[in-house]
Amino acid sequence: MTVTDKWAGPVANSSSPCGHNLTNWEQSIEKMYTYFYLLVFIPGLLLNATALWVLCRHIRKNTKAVIFMINLALADLVHILSLPLRIYYYFTHVWPFGQGVCLFCFYLKYLNMYAAIAFLVCISIQRCVFLLRPFAARQWRRRYDLLISITVWVVVSLGCSPFILMRSSSPSPSSVTQADYNMSFSLEVTSNQQLIGSAHPASPSPHGSGLPTQFSCFKDLPMRRLPVSLAVTMMVFAELLGFVIPFACISYSSFLIVRSLKQGQTCDEHRSSSISRRSRPPSLSIQSDSFRGKQTNAEKQRALKMVLSCSALFLVCFAPYHINFLFYLMVSQGVVSHCATELAVRRFHPLSLCLASLSCCLNPLLYYFLNAEFRLHLSRRASSSVFSSLNSPTQRLSPRRLLSTESNCSDRQWPPSPTED
Repeated sequence: MTVTDKWAGPVANSSSPCGHNLTNWEQSIEKMYTYFYLLVFIPGLLLNATALWVLCRHIRKNTKAVIFMINLALADLVHILSLPLRIYYYFTHVWPFGQGVCLFCFYLKYLNMYAAIAFLVCISIQRCVFLLRPFAARQWRRRYDLLISITVWVVVSLGCSPFILMRSSSPSPSSVTQADYNMSFSLEVTSNQQLIGSAHPASPSPHGSGLPTQFSCFKDLPMRRLPVSLAVTMMVFAELLGFVIPFACISYSSFLIVRSLKQGQTCDEHRSSSISRRSRPPSLSIQSDSFRGKQTNAEKQRALKMVLSCSALFLVCFAPYHINFLFYLMVSQGVVSHCATELAVRRFHPLSLCLASLSCCLNPLLYYFLNAEFRLHLSRRASSSVFSSLNSPTQRLSPRRLLSTESNCSDRQWPPSPTED
């Protein structure tokens, strides 16, 4: 028995086992995808292009985590550039660009999500380690960040490759199933790769075979059959590496920074109390130690804000998608048979996909609000642009024209005053 065998029959008519017709819901989800990607494309393109430009041109390369930020912005920008093709397909229901382009665009979605998760983990761990081990931060070299980034790209690219292997470019009844609402979930259970789609059945072919046409793409792509054991194994493996372990790393980094910050505040309180008990003023060495302690605590607070922001971004964008997988798996295998729960899980799935795509617009805000050097260069460029627009060449006087104007004013004959009459 395969994952897709279970849902043959009623599902092909867009009806759930509870007897509910999902056609209207699937059509509304399709519109939601179209409008959502339209809203995300323009701000996502502007924000990520600006962030990538500032990070590459104006931020010092020895700034903490700047290499990881550049890679994160690059992953978001690549996905943003593929959104017009998705918008075109959801709006016209036609894919004229070929199966290769379709598979590549679909693959970029997964690559963006898991690369973003990996680089958020790298940013959090690096900030934590550099605070707890200052000597390691001094000995750290930029090439280490480059090697880590290359490793992340290679591992994530290979980890997302099952998406291509599980999609069939030539639909045939012996190897694929109908790319409908429930069948799209069976792919996500097996590979944890489907980050977009899975909302409604594919349009039937003109020959009446019930299979997707050759123009289908994204959520309507035909899928290969997989055994249940292999599907569950791949799903659990992807959940651990894509959600559980990254979230544990970010949470533990936050805990270590909070504990170190509390310990530093306790030491400062003891130091200030000991100084206040003395009758003579503190020495210069004690004052320098106090200043150094305050500076360290300020650095820890900035690092804590960075790690907590990564945690919040992870929880808002990626946690709903991965948590829903667990319930989706139980629904597909018949473990959860309650009708209301089953419908709620299926209807929440497209919303979780949209939240995952929202990270492309939220990541640039992470660079702006948590990196003072980023804000400084961006504000400088904005102010210089405004100043240059106010002093455009059409409004400025050249030095030669200014001198000629002054000479004309000096040679001008003024009318005599009334006293000279």
